[in-house]
Amino acid sequence: QVQLVESGGGLVQAGGSLSLSCVASGRISSINAMGWYRQDPGKQRELVAKITGGNTNYADSVKGRFTISRDFAKKSVFPRMLSLNPEDTAVYYCNAEIVSSGSYYPRQYWGQGTQVTVSS
Repeated sequence: QVQLVESGGGLVQAGGSLSLSCVASGRISSINAMGWYRQDPGKQRELVAKITGGNTNYADSVKGRFTISRDFAKKSVFPRMLSLNPEDTAVYYCNAEIVSSGSYYPRQYWGQGTQVTVSS
C-alpha cells in the first residue's frame, strides 16, 4: 500500500516562512510526479507547485515566493514558502502520481493535509 506522509505547516505571521515535507512510502515502482495543492474552505483545490520529470510548475500566485525541491532517492518533496501572506492560508495536500509495484499504470495519491495559517 502506498502512503504519502506530510509534515510541517502551522501558524506564521505575514511575511514569514514555512517549510513542508512529504515522503512517499510503500510498494512503489516509480514516481512520475510529486507536488503540493492547497484548499480553502468553500473553494476548489488548487495547484501550488509540482515537479513532473524534469519540469517544475508553480501557481502564478506563489511564483518568486515558493520553491519546491525533490529528493528522488528518499521519495520526498519539499516546498519552501517565503513571504507568506494571509491569502496563503489553506490546508496543503501532498500529491503524487505513482506506479505501485505489480501495477502497470500510475494513479494519484494524496496526503492527509496539513494546515498552514498566516496571520496578518
